[in-house]
Amino acid sequence: MQTTIYYRESDQYLINKLEEMAHRERKSKSACLLSLLERYFEAEKKIGEILTDLGVVAQEDIQKSLKKQREGKNKKRLGEILLEQGYVKEIDLDRALDIQNG
Repeated sequence: MQTTIYYRESDQYLINKLEEMAHRERKSKSACLLSLLERYFEAEKKIGEILTDLGVVAQEDIQKSLKKQREGKNKKRLGEILLEQGYVKEIDLDRALDIQNG
């Protein structure tokens, strides 16, 4: 998919910042822009919501894991429970935590 972005001359500084970010992170400008959008839209969400938004876990699996968390004695984090139950992969959980932590 291709997207065209129209911007005003006064917004050029943002384009420059995006180019600096892309150079610093050794990514394409589009990858950096998508990363910024992802952080914006996922900001302040709980880990289960982010994982669901990413499409890596079903809502019913989140609910089962939350129930297990409430019933557990050692109060594990939701991500740990989701991993133990095999509902998510570690790489997906790591990505979701990166998004959550900004």
